[in-house]
Formats: sequence, C-alpha cells, structure tokens
Amino acid sequence: MALRSSGSRKLSFEILSKNKYLEGGGPSLIYQSSSDPFQSQNGGNPSRHNRKKKKHKKRKDSTTDLPIIAEDLVDKQRGSSGGSVLAESKSENYGSRDNGNVNRISYVGGGSVVVLEESVCQNVCGFGELRQRNVNGVVAGGGDDMETVAARADESVVEVSSSKEPFPPVAPQSMANGNVVNTLKTSESLDWKRVMAEDPNYLYTVDKSPLKYFLDEMHYGNSLRNTTTLGSEKERERVYDTIFRLPWRCEVLISVGFFICFDSFLSLLTIMPTRVLITFWRLLTTRQFKWPSAAELCDFGCFLVLACGVIVLGRTDISLIYHMIRGQGTIKLYVVYNVWEIFDKLCQRFGGDVLETLFNSAEGLANCSQENMGFWIRRFVSDQALTMAFSILHSFILLAQAITLSTCIVAHNNALFALLVSNNFAEIKSNVFKRFSRDNIHSLAYSDSVERFHISACLLFVLAQNILEAEGPWFESFLFNAFVVFVCEMLIDIIKHSFLAKFNDIKPIAYSEFLEDLCKQTLNIQTEDCKKNLTFVPLAPACVVIRVLTPVYAAHLPCSPLAWRFFWILVLISMTYIMLTSLKVMIGMGLQKHATWYVSRCRKRKHHLD
Repeated sequence: MALRSSGSRKLSFEILSKNKYLEGGGPSLIYQSSSDPFQSQNGGNPSRHNRKKKKHKKRKDSTTDLPIIAEDLVDKQRGSSGGSVLAESKSENYGSRDNGNVNRISYVGGGSVVVLEESVCQNVCGFGELRQRNVNGVVAGGGDDMETVAARADESVVEVSSSKEPFPPVAPQSMANGNVVNTLKTSESLDWKRVMAEDPNYLYTVDKSPLKYFLDEMHYGNSLRNTTTLGSEKERERVYDTIFRLPWRCEVLISVGFFICFDSFLSLLTIMPTRVLITFWRLLTTRQFKWPSAAELCDFGCFLVLACGVIVLGRTDISLIYHMIRGQGTIKLYVVYNVWEIFDKLCQRFGGDVLETLFNSAEGLANCSQENMGFWIRRFVSDQALTMAFSILHSFILLAQAITLSTCIVAHNNALFALLVSNNFAEIKSNVFKRFSRDNIHSLAYSDSVERFHISACLLFVLAQNILEAEGPWFESFLFNAFVVFVCEMLIDIIKHSFLAKFNDIKPIAYSEFLEDLCKQTLNIQTEDCKKNLTFVPLAPACVVIRVLTPVYAAHLPCSPLAWRFFWILVLISMTYIMLTSLKVMIGMGLQKHATWYVSRCRKRKHHLD
C-alpha cells in the first residue's frame, strides 16, 4: 500500500480487490473493517463524507468492473476541502497459474476521480516483472492534483527483481479481471484437413492408391515388421540353446540323478542289511555289549523301518485295491493317478526332513553322556516311531499309485494315453508359465530325477503283476507301454526345462553347474550350500518293491517238503543279493569315475578361464 497526497489534506484508506475466477460465478466477497470510516479528527461533516462516498462509488462502477472495497479509511485533513488523495495499491502474482494481474488505483479529490490502472506481467517463475501504469478516469477539474496524477500515470517502469537470467517469456494470454481466460480455438485451428495435410505421414497413409500401397509393402523389406523385430546374435544363441544345448545337458543331469537314486536304493537293499548282520554277529561272537555308533544306530533304525513297512504292506490285499480303483466310475483313472502323484511329491519333500531328524537323534544318542542318556533314548524312540509311521504312509501312497498305473495299462479304452496326456501337460502348465529362480530350477531337476525313479518302481510293480496274473503273450505289450511312459516322461522334462530356462533367462551352463554339484555330492565333497544336494529317501520304494516281488518268488518255490522249500528260499535270496550287490558295485563305481572325471574337467575349465 502506498499513501500519497498533494496538499495539506491527507486521507488514508485501503482498497482491496477480490477477483472473480472463471470457474466460479458467485458474487465477490466484501470484507469491511470494523473501524468507523470517514470519521475526521477535526469533526468533519458526515453528510459531505456520504456524498463523496456515493460519488466515488458511481465513478468506480463506471470505470471498472473490478470490485473495490474500502477499509480503514481515516480522514486526516488539516485544511478545508479541496484536498487531493492518491491511493496506490499493487499486488504481485508469483504463482505459476496466472501470467498477469491488473490492479487499479483510485484518485479522489477536488471533484475529480482518476483511476490509475497498473498491469503487472511476470514470467513463469517470477524472475522479472514488468509494470506499466495507464490513466483511465474521468476528470472534472483538478489543477495541480491532476498534473501530479498525470505525471505519475505517464511513467513506465521496468524492474528486474533477480540477477539470474529469466526463462523465456510466456506467450501472452487474454486477461479478464486480472485472471487468465482460456479462449476457444478458432475454426481454422480445428480444420482437420489442414492438420492432416501438415502431418508428414499423411501423404504416405491416406493418398496412396491400393496398387502403390502394395508395391511399397513389397519393396519395404521385412513383411512382418509390425509384429516382429529383427533378430540378433543373442537371440540366435537363445534359440539354439532352447532346442539343442539345454535339452542334452538337462537329460544328462536327470539321468545322473536317477542313477544316484538307484544307487541309494541298492545300498538300502544290500549294504545296510549286511552292516546290520555284521553288528549282530560281532555282538554274538564277542558276547560283550558295546555302545553302538551313530552309523550303526542309523542302520538299525532304517532296517527296522524297512522291515515294518514290508510286514504291513504284506497284509495288504492288492487285488482288492485294484478292483476298487478300476470299478469306481466317479473319478477318472488319470485324476486318481494325479492325486496319488501329488501326495507322493509331498511325502518326498517331508520324508527327507523326517529321516534327517532320526539321524540327528541317533548321533546325539551315540555321543551323549550318562546323565543325558534317558533324554536321548526317549528322543530317538519318538523319532523312530515318527519315521516308521511316515514311511508306511508313503509306502501305501506309492503302492496305490503303482496299482493305478497298472490299471491304466491293462485297460482297453486307451486310459494310459489319457493318463499321460493329462499328467504331463498339467505338469507343463503348472511349471513353465511361472517365475522360477536358479535355485528353484535346481531343486526341480532333482525332483524330476526322483520322480523318474518312482515311475520305474511302478513299472516294476506292473511287471510283477503281469508275471503273476497275465495270460497269453503279454511281454511285448508291457515293453511297449513301458517305453511309451519313459519316452513321454523324458520329452516332458526336456520341454519343461527348456522353456523354463528360456523364460527365466537361465543359460545351459547352469545345468552343467548343477551336474557339478551332484558329482561333488557323489564324491562326498562338501559344497557351500547343503540345500543343493539331492534328497532321496528309498524306504518307501524299497518296501513296495519287496512287497510286489515276494509273491513272484513264492510262486516259483516248491510246495513240499519244508526243508527243501527253505533251501530254495535261501538260494533265491542269495542269488538276488549277489545280483543286486553286483549291480550296486557297477553303478557305484561308474558314478564315482564319472564324478571324478567331470569335477576335474570343470576345475580345468575354470582354471583356463581364470
């Protein structure tokens, strides 16, 4: 606010203006001070003041549309009338929405009213401001006061409020009541043809004839440019990795894992019983009780679980379960098989943890002191009972899965192909289109190795059932069905891992690293992360195999006499043991040699790269 007077009279007042925004059409708000305006200290005439106020209001309404609000007017006059008043009010807008503001100054005095209009223009950020004052008013007389006002109105002042270089000026916009007015576009700017003519792509898209368009498409180059991109060397390598390199390495990894599972299975049937018999033989010959070691306690616990599982499964009527699965018409056979397979995978994952708990308790019992002997015995017994119950449950699930597979093979309505299609493609759907990390793919490859071994156990069950119950030439049919099952399983694993590696950006070298970890596990070399090891519990498959092969051996034993029958039992057990031990030695030595060769090869390659 600025207060100026030309004479002996001084009048102080404020003029505040509230502009109407474009979006609001309501009336202006008028705030009036509580002080008594136009009250003179020398006892001014109220009627004269009212006449001046009305006159000033009329002049204001005739000169501007902006509402002017008088507030805190104090009439300080030392002389009589005829004084002049010049009130100047200026407001600046530093915001980014309005590019300008208009303020008006009213001059009242000597029967004349002059409205001084000040326009403030700023750039966007307020670095510089330009003020211009113009005189718009009605003069009815005024002498020296009007000269003073005219002299002030003719001034043009340009002020720069910042030393920084201002931004480029903003384009001028229409102003109304101090605010920006958004004007409508003209009809020329909305001319669609003119806009399209100015578009550089218009001539190539609209004015072409069909023949010219076809010729341009013929000579443009890549005919699928809108839906494909040009290939690169990296994309070519990914294609060949998906088709050739990765399937080979994946199959080698799963096959080595399968033979490791087979070696563990043979160890359970050959090495473990031999060690248990040696322990009992030493105990009988020395007749001195020696506290067993952790390995002996583990062997004893596994032998007890295996014996109990075989005994319980021996009480199971396989033919009854077979007819129950085949006779029911509510659930399809492939659905039943998928259900058993899901429970089998869950038992695989949890069975390793249960067996580790048993081995931990056995190690604690072997190394405990006399004071903690009771605690560790109770702990070992409870873990032994849990392992036994869980292994028997897993054995029943695996036996039901084998019976379902046998039912599908024997059925004459192509149930086997329906089983393979539904099971394998459901596996692809549940794995391929998900995001997997490198460790998850590592575990999935090991899981496929265990699954392949369980399928082999189921096929062995089918073979045993055909030996006992099949009539006519059945061996060729069995070989064909077993070949189809294995080939489908191999193809599905290859497709699954190939596209998993493609979608998750896994290189084929990763499968070679997985195989290196598996070879280190075979050589009992400690790796950095023990979770990368292959976990396989052969107790449930061993129980199922022993249960299905026992009737086959019993069918070829002589009926009488008892001694002769017992002799043939010993002969068959001995022959089976020798064959299994020989197979165990060959597979174990082959795995050891392969693991040694592969680990040394990987070390040489890493040394060469370094």
